[in-house]
Amino acid sequence: MNTQIEQIKASVGSIIVGQHNMVELILAALLADGHVLLEGVPGVAKTLAARLMARMVDCTFSRIQFTPDLMPADIIGTSIFDPKTLDFRYRRGPVFANIVLTDEINRAPAKTQAALFEVMEERHVTVDGIANAVPMPFMVMATMNPIEQEGTYRLPEAQLDRFMFKIIVDYPTLAEEEEILRRHQGGKGAGSIDEIKPVITATDLATYRAQVRSVTVEDSLVRYIASIVHATRDHRSLFLGASPRASIGILNASKAIAAMSGRDFVTPDDVQFTATPILRHRIQLTPEVEMEGVHEDRVIAEIIRTIDVPR
Repeated sequence: MNTQIEQIKASVGSIIVGQHNMVELILAALLADGHVLLEGVPGVAKTLAARLMARMVDCTFSRIQFTPDLMPADIIGTSIFDPKTLDFRYRRGPVFANIVLTDEINRAPAKTQAALFEVMEERHVTVDGIANAVPMPFMVMATMNPIEQEGTYRLPEAQLDRFMFKIIVDYPTLAEEEEILRRHQGGKGAGSIDEIKPVITATDLATYRAQVRSVTVEDSLVRYIASIVHATRDHRSLFLGASPRASIGILNASKAIAAMSGRDFVTPDDVQFTATPILRHRIQLTPEVEMEGVHEDRVIAEIIRTIDVPR
């Protein structure tokens, strides 16, 4: 597994400059059977990262551009009357793919966002009382612009909770931006994505996921994860704490990070690395703290510092 993971990192790194944590977390979500929300200003390679990951795995890919007029049927499909059989036939929507990119997910209203609730959790879509399973593996990668307000709709907490990670994609450093320009000047920019070949198959991915599930987590680390999440529920700066789904997410993601590092056991560093992107979209600051300009990441870091690290 490690050889192919390194090949994926190298292939992504040949097109996307920097953003190492983003790549690491997306791979962890892929191995842990989770979904990813990428938040950042336009032009920082969010969509490109999703397309690259789809190229790395030999499986189907679809992209759904979320807009204010997008309807739930445009995502999950709809029943169409067939005059030849005098019956209704279900035509599947673009969500029936292995990797689904929902671009600018906050541009569609709540009823359209809700079309993803069932499929992201249960891996099937119910239409006319019949559950239609999506192909496995299945992963949703969503992008979101945090700046624009006009024509956007806030994601409800239930929708946010479906994502394993919320990854903040920052601006590149000066050196990284210079490298981006050099690559574009040399013809090795985003246009070279078509040259990328798949590294792993869907069968390989199923095998790797089984390996991730078998990674050992000591009881002391289980208690450590539970303590971090439990501390979010009575922290003075938080109005809403994280649910047990966050604990499960940290557990599974830590296993994936350990496996990607060539280990069959989880360390406290794995837990700390995954805790922030798993918790930041599942907690809510109190109005007073939010007005002071405090970010969720700062509160999470404070919580982690107060919990004793297992020895």
